[in-house]
Amino acid sequence: MITNFIESYAKLIVSKPEEVTISTNSIDETFTEITIKANSADIGKLIGKNGNMINALKTMANGCKAKDGVSYKIQVIAN
Repeated sequence: MITNFIESYAKLIVSKPEEVTISTNSIDETFTEITIKANSADIGKLIGKNGNMINALKTMANGCKAKDGVSYKIQVIAN
């Protein structure tokens, strides 16, 4: 659920949406790590000024935590 939202949101922000990939790594039943891989030119757009864009994504992930009980960590990595 959250991964689909993050992928579609990230593709709207970046200049090269075809290079955006999302991967998840489930650490245990209460913690999942989400990694966004994008073109190196688009990393700044995903993070945003003062981290505002990535913080918005983290806020959405925290909202999902209230629903399904899983904590999410979001990372942005250049391809």
